[in-house]
Amino acid sequence: MKLYGLVLLGALTFSSCAPVTSTTSPSTSPESTAHLFFENLRQHCGNAYAGKLTVARPDRMDLTGDEGMVVDFRECRDEELRLPFHIERPAKGDWDRSRTWIFTRHVGRLELRHDHRHEDGTSSEETMYGGFTQSPGTAHRQEFVLADRVADDGSVLGWRVEIVPGDRYTYGTVRGDAWTWRVDFDLTRPISRPPAPWGH
Repeated sequence: MKLYGLVLLGALTFSSCAPVTSTTSPSTSPESTAHLFFENLRQHCGNAYAGKLTVARPDRMDLTGDEGMVVDFRECRDEELRLPFHIERPAKGDWDRSRTWIFTRHVGRLELRHDHRHEDGTSSEETMYGGFTQSPGTAHRQEFVLADRVADDGSVLGWRVEIVPGDRYTYGTVRGDAWTWRVDFDLTRPISRPPAPWGH
């Protein structure tokens, strides 16, 4: 099953549960907002959360919206976070553990990659795709642009990720300003952590 726009076992660094927010003016540098966003993600290291499909793509019926979903803030390093994304497969009575979101912090910007694996742990034919942030974003929202590709109408394609610590984590694909696919995770209630994703 392929989802478009479909994201840590070192020492875990735990921060305060309070959101990291920017108190600077709208001219806050990309490096500052990228850092704040990354730290807001990292606050949840070691926890897993349940989620659900909230915006479906009409041209894809991979998911019905009834599947269970889990994001696991599993591997946290100073400059890289790995968040496996687990999707229930009700028809098979098991879970698809093929996907991991990888966030990497660079000077002034962030990178998002998608590690896709087969059940035997080998890499999928399409894996490690993603993009970089092209604008400062905020401490709670960043957009990652799919390089060298635009929609037929010229709209930018990519991924939007939102993190409101203690509230929700949101991941999805965008076309211009609009969501084209979206999943939301409830950060108010940690759940039991799932097994490692395939290949890890």
